Amino acid sequence: MDVLAAPQDLLRSVFGLRGFRGQQEAVIAHVMAGGDAIVLMPTGGGKSLCYQLPALSRPGLGVVVSPLIALMRNQVASLRQLGVNAAALNSAISQEERGQIWQDLRAGTLDILYVAPERLMMPEFLDMLTRREISLIAIDEAHCVSQWGHDFRKEYLMLAELRERFPGVPRMALTATADVQTREEIRWRLGLDGAELFLASFDRPNIRYNIAPKASPMRQLLAFLKTHEGESGIVYCLSRNAVEETAAALNSHGIRALPYHARLDAGTRARNQDAFLAAEDGLVLVATIAFGMGIDKPDVRFVVHMDLPGSLEAFYQETGRAGRDGAPAETMLLYGMQDLMLRKKMIHDGEAPDEVKRVELGKMEALLGVCETAGCRRQAILGCFGETLPAPCGNCDTCLTPAETWDATVPARKALSAMLRTGQRFGVGHLVDVLLGVETDKIARFGHDKLPTFGVGKELDRKGWQSLFRQLAARGVVETDHENYGALVMTQTGRPILRGEEEVHLRRDVKPRTAKRADRAFAASGDTALFEALRQERARIAKEQRVPAYVIFHDTTLSAIAEAKPASLTALAEVPGMGRSKLDRYGETILAVLAQNAA
Repeated sequence: MDVLAAPQDLLRSVFGLRGFRGQQEAVIAHVMAGGDAIVLMPTGGGKSLCYQLPALSRPGLGVVVSPLIALMRNQVASLRQLGVNAAALNSAISQEERGQIWQDLRAGTLDILYVAPERLMMPEFLDMLTRREISLIAIDEAHCVSQWGHDFRKEYLMLAELRERFPGVPRMALTATADVQTREEIRWRLGLDGAELFLASFDRPNIRYNIAPKASPMRQLLAFLKTHEGESGIVYCLSRNAVEETAAALNSHGIRALPYHARLDAGTRARNQDAFLAAEDGLVLVATIAFGMGIDKPDVRFVVHMDLPGSLEAFYQETGRAGRDGAPAETMLLYGMQDLMLRKKMIHDGEAPDEVKRVELGKMEALLGVCETAGCRRQAILGCFGETLPAPCGNCDTCLTPAETWDATVPARKALSAMLRTGQRFGVGHLVDVLLGVETDKIARFGHDKLPTFGVGKELDRKGWQSLFRQLAARGVVETDHENYGALVMTQTGRPILRGEEEVHLRRDVKPRTAKRADRAFAASGDTALFEALRQERARIAKEQRVPAYVIFHDTTLSAIAEAKPASLTALAEVPGMGRSKLDRYGETILAVLAQNAA
């Protein structure tokens, strides 16, 4: 872009938007004045505009530090559609492309450059940048700097040097999720001592949260996906084997699914990711958490966790990939006692210092609290981020189907007694066998059929006892002894329960409620047939240019066109999302589709 303009003018002429959202205007004004900023906004909240606009309005090159190639590629493709001269310097580009970027950098013709932290901090590259005028430095996915966080990247620790290298250049750290501890580490590690904190609400009201104990995971997944036919979404699994098995099972049931994990060769991984990003309907990506950070696909309609995530921050970040376009989306998390034991073992066996392990356990316990709450999920989630939702949300499973509670005092005492009488050396399966009076070889070998607690738990079935042990673990009444093969042991919290001095009330497990398809599907505001015709034309253009369809236009823009039915380029220019560059590129084509589908 050749001519600098005020942010408000660029907002309309480049991005096709009529106004700012939330704190965007305040962030941009602060950075335009040369101030540093820490920006926390939920996924889909408009973080990228907070650095893209001032990068274009201030003189010089905007440098954006990004951890993932996919993120860079999507952002650059979208900016180029808007007429912005943007580029990404990473290991995936060709030698020819790299040479062109260096040439453009030397010539001063680039507006915004995306770069990985390790490449940015190379001496040769830093030396070249110091000879250029820099408008700002934006550090995206800034939670990666935190060793307490869920996606630590050691390369981010080098970025504090930028303060000395580029004095006077405003620096921004941006992320969609960070609790108070992570925020402070971002400030400290990036040398943003005087930076202003812009903290938006973490609430994503368009997302419906469902959390349920694992009963029959594949059957639960298929039931959930049945209400999402024809929609694109992500299914997260903890292990690579589980990814492959789940993808194969979905395909065998007629659901198109692709795997994504680190063991796949780079070519297959890239093809599967590109297929998912380009898909408009009905593709499920089954992935480990290696997939997702920085993915800009706006029309992900659901996210499923088949296993317990490592922390509430990770859960929030991953579920936040649904519904970026603001349309209704849904999530489901399945978890069980085995998940809890495995997660704790992963932390226990890790190489992190004890202090870090304590923090990680605390973060996981916060997620367990959300899983086991009988109240509003959204209130519990936001509370962990220091935000208060004054009333239940009405859009989560516990609001739609309020949880029942029951007096579990007597069964809890029986469970604790069984643990103690067996020497606190056994896991849930064996303890349940003892309580139910199941005569297994293992019970006979240890003589546990002679214990007073043998067979005293007939009031609950196996699933009922598993639920009780899981909820006792979530409350910290019992914990796993990882040095003794995952045996359950009682904590100090359990002693007053065992002595009958404290009552225990637990939630009854219920099936997750899923919305009817009509409640969630993207609703075009205008003529549905016209909306579909516009989508088809968008798909043709995207295929021709080899970019995801949403890079051309979001569904929200097509919906607005279908509603307004503009008859001229002047009228089309008033549609949100229709900036000057897109009007020049696609305006006549859009008007032709409108004319062909005129009633």
